Amino acid sequence: MTTTDVPAARIRTFHPRRGRMSDRQRDALTRLWPAYGLEIAALDGPCDPAALFGRRAPLVLEIGSGMGDATAAMAAADPSRHYLAVEVHTPGIANLLELVERHRLDNVRVAEGDALDLVRAMPEGCLDAVHVYFPDPWPKTRHHKRRIIQPAHVALLRSRLAPGGTLHCATDWAEYAESMRVTLTADPELVDVHGGYAPRPAHRPVTKFERRAVTAGREVFDLIHRRR
Repeated sequence: MTTTDVPAARIRTFHPRRGRMSDRQRDALTRLWPAYGLEIAALDGPCDPAALFGRRAPLVLEIGSGMGDATAAMAAADPSRHYLAVEVHTPGIANLLELVERHRLDNVRVAEGDALDLVRAMPEGCLDAVHVYFPDPWPKTRHHKRRIIQPAHVALLRSRLAPGGTLHCATDWAEYAESMRVTLTADPELVDVHGGYAPRPAHRPVTKFERRAVTAGREVFDLIHRRR
């Protein structure tokens, strides 16, 4: 554990979320979790991505996969890379598992729990990309310390990226977008690929959440930084 890991471990960056599940989702969770799931709190040592997938391939970490539609779409379009999705919303986990089965996505695994704890258990340089799409903006000033994109967390995420790997963030919260931009730009080992906000990349699917944001008149901001 590095010195930057210690403060990041003490403050939770997410709301635990259970929610009601349909019978279909409950069935998917029961049947598919043993094959595709990872309980982060149960880790008692390092997390070996190759062991998790049964083979080696470039790995994308999805932090906060929601209902899983975007993750499933990206994994289906990008079969040469593995996708490890982290979520705390039980119905979302179950829905993604169902999509994995429906589309026969053998390059997806789903983790439940604190994404930062999972990242700490991973070896340095093991990730090809990290996606942080529409994280909780924690809008109240007293809660900003809970935001996932802040210096200590970014240093941790960047350390797990391979050289040339990308950290891609997206938000519809303008103030948080600017905070993200300042934080990411300040990391000396990250390069701003677009010199500011990025054009919306074609590989990031439009989700229901994003459509609602646009309908409500909120702009969506993408930031893409690459590890040196």
